[in-house]
Amino acid sequence: MRKVATGIFVLILSGLGTMAATEAPRPADQARTMSDVVDRVITNENRANQQVKQYTPLVETYIQNLKPDKDLGYTPAGDKYFLGRADFSKGVSLVSLTDINGKGKKIFGSIGNFFSFAMQFLPDGFLQMIFIDTNGFDKQHYKFDYVRREFLGEVRCLVFDVTPQDKAGKGRFLGRIWVEDQDYNIVRFNGAYGGGGHSSWYFHFDSWRTNVQPGQWMPSFIYSEERDLHYALAKKLDFKAQTRLWGYNVGHSSQEQELSKILVETPVQDDTKTANDLSPIQAQRSWDRQAEDNVVDRLERIGLMAPRGEVDKVLETVVNNLEVTNNIDVDPEVRCRVMMTSTLESFTVGHTIVLSRGLIDVLPDEASLATMIAHELGHVVLGHRLDSSYAFFDQLLIDDKETFRHFGFARTPDEERAANTKAMQILTNSPYKNQLGNAGLFLAALTTREKEIPNLISPHLGDRVPVIGDLRSSMPVDQKQNPQAIVALPIGGRVKLDSWNDKLDLIKSKPVGTVAEREKMPFEVTPFMPYLMRYGTETSKPIAASAAAPSDPKTGEAAPGKP
Repeated sequence: MRKVATGIFVLILSGLGTMAATEAPRPADQARTMSDVVDRVITNENRANQQVKQYTPLVETYIQNLKPDKDLGYTPAGDKYFLGRADFSKGVSLVSLTDINGKGKKIFGSIGNFFSFAMQFLPDGFLQMIFIDTNGFDKQHYKFDYVRREFLGEVRCLVFDVTPQDKAGKGRFLGRIWVEDQDYNIVRFNGAYGGGGHSSWYFHFDSWRTNVQPGQWMPSFIYSEERDLHYALAKKLDFKAQTRLWGYNVGHSSQEQELSKILVETPVQDDTKTANDLSPIQAQRSWDRQAEDNVVDRLERIGLMAPRGEVDKVLETVVNNLEVTNNIDVDPEVRCRVMMTSTLESFTVGHTIVLSRGLIDVLPDEASLATMIAHELGHVVLGHRLDSSYAFFDQLLIDDKETFRHFGFARTPDEERAANTKAMQILTNSPYKNQLGNAGLFLAALTTREKEIPNLISPHLGDRVPVIGDLRSSMPVDQKQNPQAIVALPIGGRVKLDSWNDKLDLIKSKPVGTVAEREKMPFEVTPFMPYLMRYGTETSKPIAASAAAPSDPKTGEAAPGKP
């Protein structure tokens, strides 16, 4: 008999764990002088530039324009979103997945109005930030000044300041690099490209790589920020942006594992002693499940849906809690999956409940998560079905760029209202019935911010986050009674992404103590500060999503992110 599980979705705000000693560098591989180190760094970086061009990862960039706020410092004032696949066959370019109107080269919308100078964000420019320099990263064009040794997570690094030589030309990198001290690969670089003109600008950025395979560090996260960027005489721009890359090896590893299973399987008996014909009802359910499986498999193969993992189990535990306390028994069983994108959305594919990574990231607690899941479970219980034509396999043979045009799982307004009503019935009989105040506050905060973050809350495949009006009665009368209450987390607050195989894990970080009002940053972009580890190392330390660590008391060396 299934039982209710508790305490699986504890509020976590990010903080970086203490630095840990790592495996000592291999003596035989060590450079003898600092000049030798720089030579190794240059050789490896130029090789890495060629290596990454063999892949076509998915690239997601989300930008929030900012406006000053006397109490909170800066708050969102509009946003831009791009999702595409990298194409390095003709330089640095992207094939858009979100340009469903087919208007050609994708740009982020202009800043300003029709009658004034308009600045446009180019997605290719953010992708360019995975490279330090693709044309002349060498001693002839750059000067390297050693700074110190420093840990990034569990990876000990050599830190260098890098500046262009005189007459090196425009577009050269100016900033700091972190080099892991075993193979001398650059794992992080922070700075900007120099030499912008009157009609183009280079933004400051912090670019991170992760060790996805032995000796292979791939671009994974880029944070960019500008304050008081002046253009068109009297205009000014303030923004923050996150870029994520994933899907380097999407589909390949699972295909190889399946082939290995086929090759080593023992012979099977192809005849059976009993009849297993399906009744018409069973046949319809099987047909619908095939359509469901086809869609899920297709989305996973192109990198839009994460493979099954830890986060799915958390969601399914919540589903189990709701089903047990409401005596819900549906066939086939309800499953959960996670969409890889940062946009806030949820939908059902048959009996599979899908929540976006971005939605899970910003939810403040388990009761809020249960509210989102209860709405989708309502669709399942009410029998709102998937288009069964997806059971035909030719429906899956489409180009990646046609995905959002081809698939759609949004519900009608009547179905949404019915699911809201059913969700409240489910929640009223659930273990979360006395904890729904935070869910109401979350939805209220989302409603308050929706004009400032329209692209974040615009779904690709499903529906916008449901606004369940009946939850308002569960909200605290005085919302200022608890100054430490968190109504929503910043983007990236819960889920860690493996850029190689698309695996998702929950971030495990230390409590951060008292949080000031301006540090809460609901639905906002924050810097990346991943806890780096070498490939194959088992994680035993907290994994940080943002914020920097204090100095190491033993070495006196600064922790990651500190100058």
